[in-house]
Amino acid sequence: MSSMVASPDSGRSAGQVLIVDDDARLADMLQGYLGGAGFRVMVAPNLTQARSQLALRSALPDLVILDLMLPDGDGLDFCRLLRAEPHLRALPVLMLSARGEPLDRVLGLELGADDYLPKPFEPRELLARVKALLRRGAPATAETLRFGRLEIDLGERVARLSGQVCDLTSHQFELLLVMARHAGRVMSRDQIMDALKGHPLEAFDRSIDVHISRIRAAIEDDPKAPKRVLTVRGAGYVFARKQDGE
Repeated sequence: MSSMVASPDSGRSAGQVLIVDDDARLADMLQGYLGGAGFRVMVAPNLTQARSQLALRSALPDLVILDLMLPDGDGLDFCRLLRAEPHLRALPVLMLSARGEPLDRVLGLELGADDYLPKPFEPRELLARVKALLRRGAPATAETLRFGRLEIDLGERVARLSGQVCDLTSHQFELLLVMARHAGRVMSRDQIMDALKGHPLEAFDRSIDVHISRIRAAIEDDPKAPKRVLTVRGAGYVFARKQDGE
């Protein structure tokens, strides 16, 4: 990773980040860089300490930077555990990995990570991704979009199907919201990523497809025969404007 440079955002509070990584040098560098950008930073060198930090509900971080390989466990398994805890389910997770294999990325996203960054990386890119994830989790206006039995509550940042809360990460909720705001319009992967205003991704990056699959599992009556989020072969996806016989 390249050497650190001073951040232009220093001097203001930007939130709290928990770094779970056993690479002490990297953790120290990130702590200094994110701290200079206004973040309060905690560091856990293993999963045991990370669990202890997250057990303190009164001091939960706003985001977790999670390494894939740790001395006492696997980041993928830990991410799965986070998503199983109701009070941690919406906690944004940025996963890191030195392996950088496409399969690792897909698995991480499938298990609930909101973003994935292979090592080595530029500190400025990590900072940009952290800020993008936190923006997506920021409070929104008390607006609710309704499509048949599906409602998308912007105030609480949850989707409900027949009154039951759907199991979505913050990134998946934001992706669903983007498509719902463009209901009836076919959106390519590039258009979806532009609308999310997050980090730049390759046009054929599979992360969008993985998140769409997770969204379908949460909001469709039959994910294998979707009627809310439809695939338009060769073009992208379209969120159905009319649902449940409207």
